[in-house]
Amino acid sequence: MDEQNKNIKEILASLTQVDFENNVDLHMHSCFSDGKLSPEELVEDAKKKGYRLIAIADHNTVEGYKKTNVLESGLVIPAIEFDCWYKGVLVHILGYGVDINCSELLEICAKTKKETEADLVRLFNHRHPKHVIDAIHKAQGLAVLAHPACYWAINLDHFIKTLIDIGLDGVESYYLYRRHRGIIKFHTAEAVKRIAKKYGVIMTGGSDSHGEIQKII
Repeated sequence: MDEQNKNIKEILASLTQVDFENNVDLHMHSCFSDGKLSPEELVEDAKKKGYRLIAIADHNTVEGYKKTNVLESGLVIPAIEFDCWYKGVLVHILGYGVDINCSELLEICAKTKKETEADLVRLFNHRHPKHVIDAIHKAQGLAVLAHPACYWAINLDHFIKTLIDIGLDGVESYYLYRRHRGIIKFHTAEAVKRIAKKYGVIMTGGSDSHGEIQKII
């Protein structure tokens, strides 16, 4: 395992529910996708609210990192959230600790701004989870399934297990299902946690905030 990949895995694996309840948020969006604030404003908001670790996971792009210096803050883990299709379901896969200059990662990133912010445009992507997970790994990152309770799957355990079989490293387990995610919800957060523990994968958490940082739990 590459040293960078090993380090990010150790960091994520060390986090607990208490961390996510208090001062860690690994899922938020900036104005480089469909969020309202700039990466710099998110970092300042995090500092003001006493957060010790955050990740800005813009949809299909790492431009927020390439065009700002927020990684120098010591507060931010580089991240991205990819749209892809799996078994007829639109799923989101988060990449943590990625090399933002990795050519394999950039190859599957958005080519236009609309591919990062317009829901309808994002629906027409042709990414497969295997390609996304492979690209994240080539970028020395870890692949995590975002907000699993929202995916229509008769057997969520099997759905997640098949993703683990093709390389998925973790599951977003500490997540407060707000807005449309709270309505389009087919499983419980507790079921997600049980599945993650069953297969021994990393459990992450985030608010999916599109504005100021919000409490996860």
